[in-house]
Amino acid sequence: MEINLDTASVEDLQAMVFSFTEIPPALQDLKLGYPPRSLTLVPELPITSLNLKPGDQLTVIESKGSNAVGGGGISHSSKPMNTSGSSTTQRGPSSLVGAAPGANRKVPASAPPIRAPPPVSAKPSSSGPERVSIRSGTLIHRVVPDDNSCLFSSIGVVFEQNMSAAPRLRQVVAEAIKNDPITWNEAVLGRPRDEYISTILKPAAWGGAIELSIFASHYSTEIASIDVETGRIDRFGSESGYTSRCILLYSGIHYDAVSLAPMPDAPEDFHETKFDVSDQTVLDGASKLAGALRAKKAYTNTATFDLKCQVCGKGLKGEKEARSHASDTGHVEFGEY
Repeated sequence: MEINLDTASVEDLQAMVFSFTEIPPALQDLKLGYPPRSLTLVPELPITSLNLKPGDQLTVIESKGSNAVGGGGISHSSKPMNTSGSSTTQRGPSSLVGAAPGANRKVPASAPPIRAPPPVSAKPSSSGPERVSIRSGTLIHRVVPDDNSCLFSSIGVVFEQNMSAAPRLRQVVAEAIKNDPITWNEAVLGRPRDEYISTILKPAAWGGAIELSIFASHYSTEIASIDVETGRIDRFGSESGYTSRCILLYSGIHYDAVSLAPMPDAPEDFHETKFDVSDQTVLDGASKLAGALRAKKAYTNTATFDLKCQVCGKGLKGEKEARSHASDTGHVEFGEY
């Protein structure tokens, strides 16, 4: 099976993987090379962002998803798939990629399954903070406002101890993109660079994988984003050898921070928000924290949630229709029904 590298997206690749393996895109972990490393799967990015070459073997792993308690990479199924320039219709090893011009293009590491859709009025990520006790203290779900700046506010909590740092952090992203046109080119950003920069500076613009990759580099810290719905852990900056890690919780449309308190009711000034990357107990505890939120249904499936265009009133199903509507009309303000 061949895929058009000029027009195909990572989402198209995931759909092909699903057709061969019946592993849902949200649970796919595609690994490449030896030792195997997880590929970045940001559905709206071009397939060239994965840096695939003809003949590469992909290992498709089905994550445990909502049953995961520890690291999100724990799995119970894997299937090898070969990339080549030929076509095949057989199940099993399959030709997913032809010749890959520009396939050396790099992409932020370990991105969440999706970037945020155009701004919506997000529902709260949970009814209140959850807590999980671990050996070194109590992990706290640090809830930030649903104001379209939740990613930036969470980063502010973690690195600046300041939930109001979003405007300055948007500037950090804008400057990083402006100063590195090679990494942050139009193909990776999905739109002209100047347009992306001007958009991310607006308070209504949501952040996602690109912004988290930039913050990981800016703070020289791995950022682990735990998807509440599936339990998947996406690690930004993991390939850079950073010695510290911070943790965010991602509900599908909202980010919150995770901090470690020496005791359950300790003031926030005493919380830790950066951890040694070798301390697996913290990451396992944060996964349990995500599990507690999952049990409360504190997540949104962006593929199926109902949206309404706030400009023209049209009803839409999921992020894909919202993106298409925004592209066709220029309308970028949406709210959940």
